[in-house]
Amino acid sequence: MYETLGWLTWIFPFIGALLTPLLAKVNPKVRDYGAVAFSFLAALSAGLLIPLALSEPPQDLQVDWIPSLNIKAGILLDPLTIIMVNVVSWISFLIMVYSLAYMHGDEGLTRYWFFMNFFIGNMLLLVMSDNLLQLFFGWEGVGLCSYALIGHWYKDPVDKWVGTLDQKSLNVPMAYSPSHAGMKALVVTRIGDIGLLIAIFMIYAYSGTLNFVDLSKDVSWAIPLGRMGLLIPLALLFFWGPIGKSAQFPLHEWLPDAMAGPTSVSALIHAATMVTAGVYLAARAGPMFFNIVIEFGRPTYFFEIIAWVGAFTTFVAASQAVVSKELKKMLAYSTVSQIGYMMLGIGAGGLASEFVTGMAAGIFHLMTHAFFKATAFLAAGAILHAVESRFMDDMGGLRNSMKITFVSMLIAMLALSGVPPLSGFWSKDAVIAATVLTGQLPLLLFAWGTVGLTVLYSLKALGLIFFGPRSEHVRKLEEEGHPVHEAPRLMWVPYLILAIATIVIGLAGPYVESYFTHALALTTTPVAEAGASLSSTAEEQATLIATSGSLIMLAVGGFFGYMIYISRRLKPTSLIGEKGFARSIYNFLWNRWYINPAYYRVFVYGTIAAAGAVKRWIELGFFDKISGAVAQLSVDVSRGGQGIDLGVIDATINGIASIGRSFSSALRRIQTGVPQEYVMVFALGLFALVVGVLFFLI
Repeated sequence: MYETLGWLTWIFPFIGALLTPLLAKVNPKVRDYGAVAFSFLAALSAGLLIPLALSEPPQDLQVDWIPSLNIKAGILLDPLTIIMVNVVSWISFLIMVYSLAYMHGDEGLTRYWFFMNFFIGNMLLLVMSDNLLQLFFGWEGVGLCSYALIGHWYKDPVDKWVGTLDQKSLNVPMAYSPSHAGMKALVVTRIGDIGLLIAIFMIYAYSGTLNFVDLSKDVSWAIPLGRMGLLIPLALLFFWGPIGKSAQFPLHEWLPDAMAGPTSVSALIHAATMVTAGVYLAARAGPMFFNIVIEFGRPTYFFEIIAWVGAFTTFVAASQAVVSKELKKMLAYSTVSQIGYMMLGIGAGGLASEFVTGMAAGIFHLMTHAFFKATAFLAAGAILHAVESRFMDDMGGLRNSMKITFVSMLIAMLALSGVPPLSGFWSKDAVIAATVLTGQLPLLLFAWGTVGLTVLYSLKALGLIFFGPRSEHVRKLEEEGHPVHEAPRLMWVPYLILAIATIVIGLAGPYVESYFTHALALTTTPVAEAGASLSSTAEEQATLIATSGSLIMLAVGGFFGYMIYISRRLKPTSLIGEKGFARSIYNFLWNRWYINPAYYRVFVYGTIAAAGAVKRWIELGFFDKISGAVAQLSVDVSRGGQGIDLGVIDATINGIASIGRSFSSALRRIQTGVPQEYVMVFALGLFALVVGVLFFLI
């Protein structure tokens, strides 16, 4: 039974995608509810796999695929897979239900439903694959769907843009259209995918297999790579893929601009699918690299880089979220930051030689984040729909008009901040505790600093949207007969369910964390023993240090967030000022650390300038001139040929023809038509012939 359910879990969404255009011809409602039904079937199949994760041994189910290359298609059914497929499928299903109301009446609905189900199917294929090649098919499918869904409104109406239309940074526009944002996501993530693909080729060349279980059990294939100094480059190329897909520094700038897509797409990308794919791959392949470290004593550069990339990204993105004025964009920065926590947990586990502990913390935070971030995004979509603006300054005082949305958003943002006893508190502290075990203070400071920034921008969102007086924009809507009201039931039911799940997971937090640590140690990709494990006392001390620091930063960030955005006793303008150091810091953060505009100046505008230079100096200055010279030479040669043709060949031929004509004319004169003359000529000719013969004989 489990084998059938395993295959059907990822096949159902693909069937739904393929049937969508056919169902559209039957009836639009049949198409809409049919698309949702197939996502539900995938979620139901995933749910029925849960007993396998709780009691049954892990399974690797395979079928023949490419026998000549020793590659089989297969699915892994172990705790890591089953946890991931349930998170992905159930949250995706709720987002699909939400879409019934949110996307109602959209002219591109057939295309939307097709790519949503195709997106879900590829993500589930990615998660369940037992080998790198099959995973890469799902990996690229997710990237393709993200391009199509982010750019869903490809006609680029101005109200669908993301960013501030009239502002520039380093002379680079800070607003982007849906089609531009979709292309940006596609290009940037492909940069990471190139590194991953090279790493896959290298692994296969030296191991002869791409199966995760085989690669983790026997790491002898890494010996020749280590001798040639290619092991660390291999690991870094491999991690380059997750950096791009999960929007980590330095390939993180595509994700905030992906907010140009529909909110349901944003929730799917940021909570359940695409950005978690990189974290999942790091967790799935992490045992392979950790076993290499343990088996051969290789340097832990791979895990150190994962940890540092995660920690730095966490802080950078959180600092940008603090100054963001757009609701969805602020949540996007938050996603980049929280994904950084997940990467930090996995990297810290490898550095501390407690890989299962770090992986469990990262995956635990992935799950909790998926629930509260999906809640936040779906609630944000309802708010934007009601207020008709993406800017938080255009909101205010909405808590009485949108009570269900307010409660859901409040739960989500407090969980995001790590307020106990909500789910984010337990998972985030598990990551920070794993960081404590590394003994690296800078990593810990990044993690703690981000806690303070997170609660600050979370209270900013709650304060600007739901507290304080109604904005001028809201009052104008009411005057025009469009009062702000609660979202339709089809929209608020999904995010209310997710908010309740956030509370439930939080109340069971310690037990869930304990299960994750136990279950992930039993994955089909085994983790080598690193020697003596840490004592329970050491782990308790690490947890105590992590929690103490987090609560302190939570209190500091919460104090300023409450004073500035809830009670409004402090004015942001008075804290920042018009000039000075604080204003410089604000401008630096507002301009996205100048990373995004620098990328445009160097890679986009630089490429365009290079293309112009190539055209000007090589195409026009070299090839066009050569082409002109060759053309002129051809003309001159043809003219010379024309002179020879007319002066020699034609003259010769014409001369021969003239001689022939003269000879013919002379012969015509002989032909008089008088018989006597013909007899005379015959006689003279005969006489001449006789004389000639006698002459030669004598």
